[in-house]
Amino acid sequence: MSELFGLDAYAPREVAQRVETVGVAKARMATLPLCLLGVLAGAFIGLGTLFFVIVKSDLTLGFATGQVLGGAVFSLGLLLVVVAGAELFTGNNLLAMAWADRQITTRELMRNWLLVCAANFVGAAALAVLVHASGHTGMNGGAIGQQVVRIALAKQALPWQEAFVRGMLCNVLVCLAVWMAMAGRSVVDKAVAVVFPVTTFVAAGFEHSIANMYLFPLAMMIQASEATNAPSVTWTGLAGNLLPVIAGNLLGGSVLVGLAYHVVYRRRAP
Repeated sequence: MSELFGLDAYAPREVAQRVETVGVAKARMATLPLCLLGVLAGAFIGLGTLFFVIVKSDLTLGFATGQVLGGAVFSLGLLLVVVAGAELFTGNNLLAMAWADRQITTRELMRNWLLVCAANFVGAAALAVLVHASGHTGMNGGAIGQQVVRIALAKQALPWQEAFVRGMLCNVLVCLAVWMAMAGRSVVDKAVAVVFPVTTFVAAGFEHSIANMYLFPLAMMIQASEATNAPSVTWTGLAGNLLPVIAGNLLGGSVLVGLAYHVVYRRRAP
């Protein structure tokens, strides 16, 4: 079997072909399965974010330890997307390769991005509702809930320029993780490919739009259920964060990774 299928990772040029082939299939997927897989991806990233907050709620950890360990456990979200199968907006920014190669139209590209982004929000927010109803945020003497609110407030206060650049850098690493996972032939290959780039962007404090779609609604529900004089996490704050972060994610994933690799491996000579 190994002689027939091979055991080595796919070469970068082969990965580029695979990314484009998968991109065409994603762009032309029927609406219902596309949206359902988008909802799953939003929930998967929410689960990774939940895991991250558990680590960050332990204030006895040093800064570097908390950031790196939190990033490592956040990798659960993208690993679920890659292995279990789901449609994630940030990863789907790589569809820009198939678009640049004229295998899909601009309309097909925008349809995928818009539907998947909206479905990701539904999945992430729905998980936030279930997590709040479960009482999970009261664990560790309420430290988990307090940490969720602190993180959301910090994200809400980011200047748009910083949010944009952090979103861009985040999705460079996310799309590189997806790219390398496409090179793998086994679950172990994919896990190793995903963990290091994802750990890096989380530890560095970069901005992932889908993770924020989980954190903000959960923070608002926590504040609504508790009488507090702390600054409020608001829907306006969510929009003010998501707009520059999504724009940054798009630039980082589609241009700095997708189109860059298209030029290197797929652009045809005149």
